[in-house]
Amino acid sequence: MSQVCTVVDQLVPLLGEHRRRRCLLSNPVGVTGLSALALPSSPRIRCSATIGSSLQRPHATIVDKPWQAQQAAVLAIGTANPANCVPQDEYADWYFRVTRSDHLTGLKAKMKKICYNSTIKKRYFHHTEDIFLEHPELVDLALPSLDARQAILSSAVPELAAAAAARAIAEWGRPASDVTHLVFATYSGAHMPGADLRLASLLGLRRAAQRTMMYLGGCAAGSAALRVAKDVAENNRGARVLVVCADLSLVLFRARREDRLDTLIMQALFGDGAAAVVVGAGGVERPLRPYRAARTPPPGPSARAALAFRPSPKMPALVRQNVEQCVLDAVASLGLGGSNWNDLFWAVHPGGPAILDAVEDELSLAPGKLMASRHVLTEYGNMSGASIIFVLDELRRRGDVLHGGFGVMLGLGPGITVETMVLRAASGTLKN
Repeated sequence: MSQVCTVVDQLVPLLGEHRRRRCLLSNPVGVTGLSALALPSSPRIRCSATIGSSLQRPHATIVDKPWQAQQAAVLAIGTANPANCVPQDEYADWYFRVTRSDHLTGLKAKMKKICYNSTIKKRYFHHTEDIFLEHPELVDLALPSLDARQAILSSAVPELAAAAAARAIAEWGRPASDVTHLVFATYSGAHMPGADLRLASLLGLRRAAQRTMMYLGGCAAGSAALRVAKDVAENNRGARVLVVCADLSLVLFRARREDRLDTLIMQALFGDGAAAVVVGAGGVERPLRPYRAARTPPPGPSARAALAFRPSPKMPALVRQNVEQCVLDAVASLGLGGSNWNDLFWAVHPGGPAILDAVEDELSLAPGKLMASRHVLTEYGNMSGASIIFVLDELRRRGDVLHGGFGVMLGLGPGITVETMVLRAASGTLKN
């Protein structure tokens, strides 16, 4: 799509004074078909103001050259998991052993049933039995453990993030020094200086690279980070944005509580993983291209749930009640959806089988439409913000997204919050 944008500084009288106002005049040239749906980005301009009474009539001056509008695209994807893999059918025995709770046979039986119903086959963890032996406070509810968790996560999170980012950069094919911006999202600990600074050092990013750190976004963090990267790439000519999500479930790990079944549910769902994406704008076409992003907090429980990390049994019902309207809001300006959501491809956060079932049922999706999300849930569990990038990678690997086809990415996070992004499969190789 070609578009000529002219920036005009116009002086207009306002309340007896002349103040400078900035206007953007767009003149689409040769826009046809779906190209007209592109969201143009604004050129960067200098803000200024002039106040005075000597100017008698409006005056316009062209201050920028014609600008070719570009849209952000996913240029590369990389993922990583810790080495410690625990099969789901063995997890209940492992969990009750490391938390010294083998005597609670009835509670263990309940957890085995939860693990079976989760549809998960295996999960990866940074924490091992040795870590719990070294830090007994991690499994004793009577002991403070925040400092110990923070100490472990401060190095483990950026190291796992670096593994995923290195793979994305290698696939991208350009040196890490060409990265201009870093967006790093995690719920696993908070430090100053942050994990973004450590990650930049591990990757060898240039010191001038601009860093954005996003904390405690939970399961919606991956979608939110991609939304930020899209805006950065489209408003900074030549920018190459490295998006990284890394989450370790050690921050959620708790010993069993006999009066709280939701503790077992949480322990049965979450796993560890990191995922990275290189995002850029400027004529490079790749399989997935962000078109429009939105963030919607549907009415429901307070966001305080995000601090407690307690999975609510109301979550599937809230998703069911709100998901279609959230998607409609995202795609309305593009003229998509409404009659048959199966015309789109779908990347939905694999928060659990009940969440995926709620989305599938409410939107009347064909059984195979969420196959990529279900695959990630089965093979890795819920890795929080990193999960949605794993789903994008799985969609690409399967190669069943048609060139030019539109899709929707859904991040479902605490509160609850629904992060939506409309995607389009651009030209290029769909299988990588």
